[in-house]
Amino acid sequence: MSITFKVNGKSTAVDVPPDMPLLWVLRDVLDLKGTKYGCGMAQCGACTVHVKGVATRSCVLPVSAVAGASITTIEGLSPDGSHPLQRAWEDLDVPQCGYCQAGQLMSAAALLAKTPKPTDADIDAAMNGNLCRCATYLRIRQAIHQAAGSPGAAAGASGSGDGRTP
Repeated sequence: MSITFKVNGKSTAVDVPPDMPLLWVLRDVLDLKGTKYGCGMAQCGACTVHVKGVATRSCVLPVSAVAGASITTIEGLSPDGSHPLQRAWEDLDVPQCGYCQAGQLMSAAALLAKTPKPTDADIDAAMNGNLCRCATYLRIRQAIHQAAGSPGAAAGASGSGDGRTP
């Protein structure tokens, strides 16, 4: 079955089973390897992409559900790494192992698109469910504040990044 949708602004048609998860279409069919497989149950956030601008777990979403939709992956967030979140991530040394970072960035980008000046509570709510085994949650929160130009960007910037809350 041929399913057509847009990925990172380009119209794309794939001939795959309609119940194939979007994650595997992106990674295995379209060779977009930035979106990661984590748990396969939509619990960790590593596979987060934007579907019509909404942060969505791609590991459990059948590709048939995105027919006609616009999808943005980490590759489409900013191909040259100039998105304010990507710059903040680098400035604050957010990633350690880096595995979860594409999903973290995509969730954060959806948050900033909806709430340009988020509070800590907004960030915590939006990032809840995005797991980071390296526990860089404090730096993730700081990077989101920095990208938003929020006053919270300077507070705690030297934090170790450990702790469970973003």
